[in-house]
Amino acid sequence: MIPVEFYVALSFVLFLIGGVGFLARRNVIVTLMSIEIMLNAVNLALVAFNRGMTDNHTGQIFAFFLIAAEAAEVAVGLAIVLSLFRLRRSVRTDEADLLRN
Repeated sequence: MIPVEFYVALSFVLFLIGGVGFLARRNVIVTLMSIEIMLNAVNLALVAFNRGMTDNHTGQIFAFFLIAAEAAEVAVGLAIVLSLFRLRRSVRTDEADLLRN
């Protein structure tokens, strides 16, 4: 049986990779994928902490609702990316402020 600390360490590494990808990239699609990696890291931590409590499934329920929120975020994010690409033929975050009109 793998200890919970290993899952938490993996979750931390995934969250760190997502955070660096979010801060370092200018591409909107890579930014959205980095946010997804960070949310999946949170899901992993929730399920890992819930693994120790066999009579309570609160962490798994939170992870389930977070997955539903991720799906909504992807739908809205891709709609914004498509709108940006239609206007400017680019998906760089530097040009995303042009959608305010």
